[in-house]
Amino acid sequence: MRPVDSAGAAEVPEPGLPLTDDAPQGASEEPAAAEAAGTPGPCRCWVCGNSPCGSEAKKKARCPGLGLFYTLLSAFLFSVGSLFVKKVQDVHAVEISAFRCVFQMLVVIPCLIYRKTGFIGPKGQRIFLLLRGVLGSTAMILLYYAFQATSLADATVITFSSPVFTSIFAWIFLKEKYSPWDALFTAFTITGVILIVRPPFLFGASAAGTDESYSVHLKGTFAAVAHAVFAAVTMVIIRKMGKSVDYFLSIWYYVVLGLLESVIVLFIIGEWSLPYCGLDRLFLILIGLFGLGGQVFLTKALQIEKAGPVAIMRTMDVVFAFIFQIIFFNDMPTWWTVGGALCVVASSTGAAIRKWCQSSK
Repeated sequence: MRPVDSAGAAEVPEPGLPLTDDAPQGASEEPAAAEAAGTPGPCRCWVCGNSPCGSEAKKKARCPGLGLFYTLLSAFLFSVGSLFVKKVQDVHAVEISAFRCVFQMLVVIPCLIYRKTGFIGPKGQRIFLLLRGVLGSTAMILLYYAFQATSLADATVITFSSPVFTSIFAWIFLKEKYSPWDALFTAFTITGVILIVRPPFLFGASAAGTDESYSVHLKGTFAAVAHAVFAAVTMVIIRKMGKSVDYFLSIWYYVVLGLLESVIVLFIIGEWSLPYCGLDRLFLILIGLFGLGGQVFLTKALQIEKAGPVAIMRTMDVVFAFIFQIIFFNDMPTWWTVGGALCVVASSTGAAIRKWCQSSK
């Protein structure tokens, strides 16, 4: 998810697409000017406490550990949002997506006005922004359906297969190298997904059994895999745009097109209904706020930290999902799920470490 938003998540840092670790444009100008004037910079980092953020050379992160802290925070926010999606009763996944888009839109509009970035974007990037919005919102809908149809841990783990698809799509569209190591990580991920899906023709009917009906579990896992594919394409598009597009503008396209897509789908399937429970309404608001917070912190992390460490830290999503599933749903994951999670996380971590080493040479 993913996963979730991971679209937002969908919004998952992919080891197959290492972003540059340059500081954002203009990040070091103000502290450097203050240092030249003999006065302390205005943003001494509370994490490292040693020097003003952004005062180092342009190819260094603002301060040690800040990007990883942002990543951990985004993982927690995405996981809590996923928990709320699972807790909401009698509201379709598409409708949850629509509510999230509305609440995020109310937050993003003032940010765009304040930052004076406009609402359309650079002329050469608009087609990519449109694709990012449509594919990202589709990934979000699929992720929410997966959370509702299968267990929180299963859906979260499967969304971490996204780096495999990202490497393949980056090889096809961005001409990045696809090595035997990538093929090995792909095999690990496929093995992990198979352990979670547990098809009866391989494991037998008893191993495939779950608390919910297996057909619903199967639909949820397929939705999670589809989310991973759409999220991977979205990450390739974001990599293609680079830093030429403000991250709030990218989120703006995501929520606007996501709302439009959700309304159309709800009209077709006829599932629109306001939640009767006041707690469900609160959950819908929190889903939007936590999702937006996760997206912002993840985007900021990718801007100031290498993609390898960010991708490794993002595996904390899986840890949070297992913890929440046990605490809030009293649902102990099966050993098949644990084994599948280890395979998928090992694949994602291995790919991240390999890309990290390559970029450090």
